[in-house]
Amino acid sequence: MNPTDRKLRKLHVVTHGCQMNVYDSARMADVLRPLGYTTVNSPEEADMVIMNTCHIRERAEEKVFSNLGRLRVLKEEKGGEMMIAVTGCVAQAEGELITQRAPFVDLVVGPQAYHRLPELIAQAHRKQGAVIDTEFPAEQKFDHLPDTAAPQGVVSFLSIQEGCDKFCSFCVVPYTRGAEASRPVASVLAEARRMVAQGAKEIALLGQNVNAYHGEGPAGSTWSLTRLLAELSEIEGLERLRYTTSHPNDMDDELILAHRDNAKLMPFLHLPVQSGSDKILQAMNRKHKADAFRRIVDKLRNARPDIALSSDFIVGHPGETEADFQDTMKLVRETGFALAYSFKYSPRPGTPAAGLGQIPEDVKDSRLYELQAELRRQQDEFNAATVGLTTPVLFTSKGRHEGQIAGRSLWLNPVVVEHPTELTGEIHMVKITRSNPNSLIGTLISKEQIAA
Repeated sequence: MNPTDRKLRKLHVVTHGCQMNVYDSARMADVLRPLGYTTVNSPEEADMVIMNTCHIRERAEEKVFSNLGRLRVLKEEKGGEMMIAVTGCVAQAEGELITQRAPFVDLVVGPQAYHRLPELIAQAHRKQGAVIDTEFPAEQKFDHLPDTAAPQGVVSFLSIQEGCDKFCSFCVVPYTRGAEASRPVASVLAEARRMVAQGAKEIALLGQNVNAYHGEGPAGSTWSLTRLLAELSEIEGLERLRYTTSHPNDMDDELILAHRDNAKLMPFLHLPVQSGSDKILQAMNRKHKADAFRRIVDKLRNARPDIALSSDFIVGHPGETEADFQDTMKLVRETGFALAYSFKYSPRPGTPAAGLGQIPEDVKDSRLYELQAELRRQQDEFNAATVGLTTPVLFTSKGRHEGQIAGRSLWLNPVVVEHPTELTGEIHMVKITRSNPNSLIGTLISKEQIAA
């Protein structure tokens, strides 16, 4: 089988990890489409399987090899006539170790090189062996991606920045995604316009440190995220803008005021703080203190009183005492979050914190349970506070049950409404009547009711 000929080939992509990986998976499919590859829903149907991996969580590598073991059996059943590629952050971190442990893998491709997939597939075929590309190329991959992309739908994700220069002690991103790099403004605007032309009403901008965006603009000028958001908001037909993930150190006053001044920028912000203890924040190399985070929150709420906040927390980082953990609990109680993600610290090989003395697992478990109970209480409280509000909802799909339609609130809550007509892509006013743990229930408000 020559995987580079233009006969119809079937591609299955397995995606693990963050929303940027989801975006990358879609763009890999776009890159391979001119070669005749169409996507299918299962590896059993596929001529090629791409496993797009994440290196953030504990035992990420072992999960990859476990999944590869199942693909090996499938490849053998097909007489070897299936190409297997491992991409993403585990590919970047492990490189040739993957092919040493799993010699049946044909391609190992880091997240900065997937635009070269057609060439790499051809190399793998010619070599009759594995091809590994985990270099950080001088050129940006975004400059080499096709202009056409499969529609994502009413809500679309657009990667504008990659990499990280922060080097938090617990994090592998700087080693797997490389230094911070921003897409040129023209490239971002062109893709955003294509998304809107394909039906997108809401675009979420993605980056490891998206608010550190510093893309090249016209005549060589440098644009901030605030300026980019302002330009994107001028696209006719685009109704909503979001961005994630941000770092507190890049949350400047200009961007905070954009939440007041840019009507299309939604009142929801994911801003990871990780800990409420200054000692642990220093050990994490976060380069900010807990009170700096509090000041940012105050400015955001003064600028946009209805803004909802989300965050990330790690418990059990090396050196965390009970007093440090209680500082985190204090920050959580004082701030109030609509949504948050919390994890036990797990050592990532090659990161500074991995070689330090570790907190016992039972202590981590206890702290995580206490933190998650408070975060769950706050999420329930936030959802309950929306009951009785009349708010615009962007409808994205049919509901799970007959006669339902589903959408997203200003604050990213899933909203379900009983309605006989599909309204996908439309924004309508909805009165929230009930809150569930992970969604809101509402009633569609007619134009006549609004006028009255």
